[in-house]
Amino acid sequence: MNTGTNPLTTQDLEFLRRPPLHGFLSVAAGPLPPQPRPVWFEVTAEGTIQLFTDPDSRKVRRLRRDPRASLVVAAPVGERERWLSVAGHTTVERDGAQDLCARLAARYWDLDDPARADEFAAMLAADLVRLVIHPETVGRYSN
Repeated sequence: MNTGTNPLTTQDLEFLRRPPLHGFLSVAAGPLPPQPRPVWFEVTAEGTIQLFTDPDSRKVRRLRRDPRASLVVAAPVGERERWLSVAGHTTVERDGAQDLCARLAARYWDLDDPARADEFAAMLAADLVRLVIHPETVGRYSN
């Protein structure tokens, strides 16, 4: 196990960019003990992690009080054990959420499925914000 303050390595970025994995998001101002929520996410070329959400969601309200968040991503069942955790300051951005939603929906869903296409259209019609986690601490395990 390697923990501490580390930038995302090339291997970390490859892991985070692979076919869809769910991340589990926790925010600092949330309940104790933390109650992570599964989320779609994307790692950027700059090494930040971004996701989208409703601007009135609990996570946004909590991040406005305390901007610290963490995301844990694990390899799926059937693969060798591997996980990565990223924690850091999180910003709430008004721009880019719909574009991010479109990229992630295409990554996580089959948009040729009419039911998913309808859900996707409703998501795009909603008011969304983009959450950006700026990694300060990275923990990782690979077996």
